[in-house]
Amino acid sequence: MSLALTRLLQLASPALPVGAYTYSQGLEWAVEAGTVRDEQTALSWIGDQLEWNLGRYEAPLLLRLMEAWTVPQDAERWPGDTALELDAEYLATRETAELRAETLQMGYSMKRLLHELGDFPQSLLDAIGVSPAPTFPYVWSCAAAAWQIPRQDALTAWLWSWAENQTMAALKAVPLGQAAGQRLLQEIGRRLPAVVDHALALAETDYSNFAPAFAIACCNHETQYTRLFRS
Repeated sequence: MSLALTRLLQLASPALPVGAYTYSQGLEWAVEAGTVRDEQTALSWIGDQLEWNLGRYEAPLLLRLMEAWTVPQDAERWPGDTALELDAEYLATRETAELRAETLQMGYSMKRLLHELGDFPQSLLDAIGVSPAPTFPYVWSCAAAAWQIPRQDALTAWLWSWAENQTMAALKAVPLGQAAGQRLLQEIGRRLPAVVDHALALAETDYSNFAPAFAIACCNHETQYTRLFRS
């Protein structure tokens, strides 16, 4: 159990060398447009994305990916057939060029890291390599499954890592102070258990990432004149 916990902390760490800190996922444009302008509006933006976008699509999809990676090696659809399908499905939902580039760059970096760690199962490295352009959830979920991290814990860490990155982006772009950032994380952390529980129980037919304001923000960011972030 302690080893799984340390691996989980490693996956959720800001030190994970995948470049997550360089992306704001449209938040920078929301600041430029005045939609996000202070602590409260930053909380509204991040909290809404967590509940209505990630919590209802990305989170349950990550759970399915983890399950796909734990199929026994002698099963008919192993290695990774189902994971490949989910990988392609996730990539198809990236509405803009920046969002697509983000998940592919982070997926590539995560894949390279697993190779460089030296003790990751070769069979899973080979399975990851079947995807011509692995997304970040595809590779991250493989690591979480291989390290036998409980599903609920893995999902909590995934969402927390995303929220922490969004908070850091808000601190730089709005800008906000460190105490405001901690209040944001405290409130997001309070909401996380309910989001995770909902994702665990959500039927596939109820998946939805319908978030038009998010898509518009990401589109507008691509032509924003002054930018700190890559998305």
